[in-house]
Amino acid sequence: MTTTVNPVLRVAPAAPAEAAAHFRAGLAFHTDVSDVAAALGAGGDPGFVLVDSRSTAAWDQGHIPGALHLPTALVPEQAGQLLDRSVPVVTYCWGPGCNGAARAALALAELGYRVKEMLGGFEYWVREGLAFETWQGRERRAPDPLTAPVDAGDCGC
Repeated sequence: MTTTVNPVLRVAPAAPAEAAAHFRAGLAFHTDVSDVAAALGAGGDPGFVLVDSRSTAAWDQGHIPGALHLPTALVPEQAGQLLDRSVPVVTYCWGPGCNGAARAALALAELGYRVKEMLGGFEYWVREGLAFETWQGRERRAPDPLTAPVDAGDCGC
């Protein structure tokens, strides 16, 4: 009798200790929109600086309130003037289809900063119904029910 293994289990899951190490490492490098919003919304110092690594045109189109604008290309020459190496940095760019936040995080790490990338970027910030700023002022859109619970404070993750 032939047993067919489905595509999910064709490669066996890692041992629990290996899986724990992998996921712990991932959380050391990444955060998400919901966690950043909660930290920024709690009042007081969140313990990190949020950096928007996109162009000036993208920043003007919309950015997260309280973020610092530092385009990736300018990190090497401006980070030392704008950021304190003792304060962790969280980078973001457009969204999942853009690796600009990862490039900015790499540039900052190479300069000696502790850094995380915010998964989802500006796209998911807006899609989750969180306030953002443009050159015209503050805006907010209704939450996308595919990315955020519409009638709950958080997703319960």
